[in-house]
Amino acid sequence: MRTEVCPSTTVDEELRAQLLRCWVDVTNAGGAVGLVPPVTADDVTPLLDQLVERAADGRAVLGVLRVDGAVAGFAVLSLSTGPLRRHWATVLRVQVHPALQGHGLGRVLMTGVHAIARDRGLEFLHLTVRGGTGIEKFYEGLGYREFGRMRGAIRVAEGDDRDEIHLTCRL
Repeated sequence: MRTEVCPSTTVDEELRAQLLRCWVDVTNAGGAVGLVPPVTADDVTPLLDQLVERAADGRAVLGVLRVDGAVAGFAVLSLSTGPLRRHWATVLRVQVHPALQGHGLGRVLMTGVHAIARDRGLEFLHLTVRGGTGIEKFYEGLGYREFGRMRGAIRVAEGDDRDEIHLTCRL
């Protein structure tokens, strides 16, 4: 299996379709990537369009994970545009297609995102995870440390509020 994580600030129609399929499939498999299942492409499209626009105007970089040349996942580096935080970025929407999970590709993706961030001169990354999933342990294994929680910030369903856990990593 040949893997690579490539930075992208432009998204053509083919890549856009692959990212959309991935995001829909990850969400419907229970992935905490901004939505609650079930979703359709129509639900995800506005969010994807926002990411594509942010990448096109230099406010974000997509880290696209490919396995044997095919899109297998992605993450977003949301760049700070203010002069005081240009050494920081926020990582958003980290996802590996459900059919490929369990093979260490999440680590490959995040290692690639870290390399992209370093290449851009970034020194710190920030991300949030949804409480109740246990995913924070994965990020801790990559050097992230929790620095705060917003109790009950994420409402997954009526009566099911989750913490938003904030993590940071020095590159």
